[in-house]
Amino acid sequence: MSFQPTIKDVSRRAFLGQSAGSLGGLALAHLLSTPAAAAQIAAKPKARAVICLFQHGGPSQMDLFDPKPVLAKYDGQPYPGGELETHFDKQKGNCLGSPYKFQKFGQCGMDLCELLPHTGRIADDICLVRSMKTESVDHEAALRMIHSGRLFAGMPAWPSWAMYALGSENENLPAYVVLSDPGGLPVDGEHNWSSGWLPAQYQGTTFRSGSSPVFNLQSPPGTVAAARANQLKFLEGLNREHLARHAESTELAARLTNFEIAARMQTAVPDLLDFSQESAATRAMYGLDNPATKEYAGRCLLARRLIERGVRFVQLFLSGQPWDTHSKNAESLKGLCARTDQPSAALVKDLKARGLLDSTIVLWTGEFGRLPISQGKDGRDHNRHGFSLWAAGGGFKSGYVHGATDDFGYAARDNIVTVHDFHATLFSTLGLDHRELTYPHDGRDTSLTDADVTGANVVPELLA
Repeated sequence: MSFQPTIKDVSRRAFLGQSAGSLGGLALAHLLSTPAAAAQIAAKPKARAVICLFQHGGPSQMDLFDPKPVLAKYDGQPYPGGELETHFDKQKGNCLGSPYKFQKFGQCGMDLCELLPHTGRIADDICLVRSMKTESVDHEAALRMIHSGRLFAGMPAWPSWAMYALGSENENLPAYVVLSDPGGLPVDGEHNWSSGWLPAQYQGTTFRSGSSPVFNLQSPPGTVAAARANQLKFLEGLNREHLARHAESTELAARLTNFEIAARMQTAVPDLLDFSQESAATRAMYGLDNPATKEYAGRCLLARRLIERGVRFVQLFLSGQPWDTHSKNAESLKGLCARTDQPSAALVKDLKARGLLDSTIVLWTGEFGRLPISQGKDGRDHNRHGFSLWAAGGGFKSGYVHGATDDFGYAARDNIVTVHDFHATLFSTLGLDHRELTYPHDGRDTSLTDADVTGANVVPELLA
């Protein structure tokens, strides 16, 4: 008995659902068939993959990446630079200089905080942007901006856009993987990697930490392989028949795609997680044997192994928003850097040693920065007017510092880069034109950057 619908019963959406395993190719084929296709895929891509090390909470730029001797001079004194936009106005204090020293790293002479010695050792490989700005000092809105280009909820994350255009390179693993923190979800949870109103199959697939990253991946104990194959084949027939009756449901189509991938992942994932294949030198470089770095190191190493196997987009998140240093700023930064600095730098070094950095972008960023004045005794409040991020590989310029903030680190001043500009630049390295990569929504073609409204532009100075 066949459970496949006849040709006359198959709508366009049902056909796409049944072809879910190759939808990335179909999406690309669709793009190439449109008048805008030449612009969308015209540029030769330098990158084929991105690993985003996302730092929830807003890392303090003047304490980590953007030294401000003038701020140190005014430490403890009233801020002389005029009005500041504060989130917690009643707690604002005087100027707060960084308690940490900066030093020059690499042949490029990049100034970085002493808390980041490992990042300092890859200074000649990174592009440090000191002139970022965003549009909100509210965490949730700023997170939506950095991930989806909008302040309001419900928009697709940027990897979902890229996955829609580029598709997958490995049918046995998801194209977009999220490596979650064992401590729990970040602020705004799964909205950080949602596909919004793009078809649901383009959302991020979460891998948990530990030996079983995906729920229900293994067959029940005692199940014979042939019997399991027959079960899955029978279930697939039922699912396809159901999808044909509900062709409008992208969630259902995505679920069926996930079932198919999960079946193939049963053989792919055990090999992926087998860190015994890694050398002692590699394990030491990431910090796998150090209790302070072990957990984050494991996820950074797993990210590299995913990229090696054709996964395009990997994001690492932290539980809650640990960089949100409203109190004990100095103490918090010390612990966070001890946890993340070595594994982050090791990822870049490892990719470079394996010849993968040229085609893989490593991005380190939060949603905004911090203020140059104290909040309460020893904290820093939110700041949307200036923050720092860095990117390595995949066509970004190496050993380069772009832009500057004012003397106190409050506002981006020279060579300002908006979040929309950075998205446009990031897409250009993937061979995508941010103006032309669109999807119909609410009666118009919508894009990640909405450049006609935002004025987003590629920043050529960031590119090699």
